[in-house]
Amino acid sequence: MAKTIVVKQIGSPIRRPDVQRRTLIGLGLNKMHKTRELEDTPSVRGMVNSIPHLVEIIEERG
Repeated sequence: MAKTIVVKQIGSPIRRPDVQRRTLIGLGLNKMHKTRELEDTPSVRGMVNSIPHLVEIIEERG
């Protein structure tokens, strides 16, 4: 079973740089308080770490 993480959007992309908006969309997030379960890979972790003010890791599974 692959390791997964649950990511929740906690900040709004309004008045944020376009690259941060695109990172949120890449994670599958676009609305406040939406959650996604994603594979725990270095690329996903890098995306989450690049916008820590907009997302938080709720849970790590696996």
